[in-house]
Amino acid sequence: MQLPTEPYPSGDGAAIEVRSLGKTYPGGVEAVKSITFDVNPGEVFGLLGPNGAGKSTTIGMLTTTVTPTSGSARVGGFDVSTDPLAARSVSSVVFQDSVVDATLTGRRNLDIHARLWNVPAGLVTSRVAEMSTLLGVAHLLDRPVASYSGGERRRLEISRALVSQPQILIMDEPTVGLDPRIRFELLDIIASLRARGEMTILLTTHYLDEAERLCDRLAIMHEGRIVALDSPRALLDGMGREIVELRVDGDASRAQTALRSRGIAGHDSFVVGSTVTIPLHERTSAQTVASINGIGLGVAAISTRPPSLDDVYLRLTGGRIAAAA
Repeated sequence: MQLPTEPYPSGDGAAIEVRSLGKTYPGGVEAVKSITFDVNPGEVFGLLGPNGAGKSTTIGMLTTTVTPTSGSARVGGFDVSTDPLAARSVSSVVFQDSVVDATLTGRRNLDIHARLWNVPAGLVTSRVAEMSTLLGVAHLLDRPVASYSGGERRRLEISRALVSQPQILIMDEPTVGLDPRIRFELLDIIASLRARGEMTILLTTHYLDEAERLCDRLAIMHEGRIVALDSPRALLDGMGREIVELRVDGDASRAQTALRSRGIAGHDSFVVGSTVTIPLHERTSAQTVASINGIGLGVAAISTRPPSLDDVYLRLTGGRIAAAA
């Protein structure tokens, strides 16, 4: 897995370029701690992590709503601190919290946004029609937004962001709070935007399936830092072909040490509570289970399964994304 290190490539041609970006709030709360990454043109890039990891603060800095304390960021080639209006002009954002006016109709919300973003007057009607159709809300446009369901409102939010035809679309937890069916439908729509390949998409999420399905690359965030950065496939491949989990009676760390000393567990095995997790690279699960049974550990339960992104996060941080989200 690729971790950003200094010195970092120049980022020439990057749609989003972040260098040693940090944010410390009053009282000394360090929300983002010197993160560095690039997002390539046309890429779908994800920031994955639980609530409090620093994802939304990062989005705030990239959208110029939060002032960085240190480092720099460029969106579409424009510095978010020294040229914020230009950075906004090439990007659109779908915030985690709704920003559409519930008292207005959907059409009026889209029309106002188009005019604020200087969409030529002769193109506003066609752009509104195109994006509302793409997101499946065209039939709702003449109703007040207050009458929309949560899923319908989220679709309108995305339509609104797309009306200006941004180079870069930034989405902060786009499916949070939606019921499973609506969330699945919205993921299909976001995937269709990805398939068009006409814009760069940066999204934050704490849903593992969402990150794996949508993103070309992921930066996993924990306590304000990026702890891993690579494609979902590469991150999973780093965990081996299969996982063996064993719950032990007694000290799990001592059990892990015993397994490592006998070559059953590798350096990437880890302990959470009373469970030892062993990624398998060369051995089969049957060989590993037989070896474990042969050394007389006090094993309460043992199981095998494919690795997940949660395993990547667990190995790096000692906690589950879902538990902290």
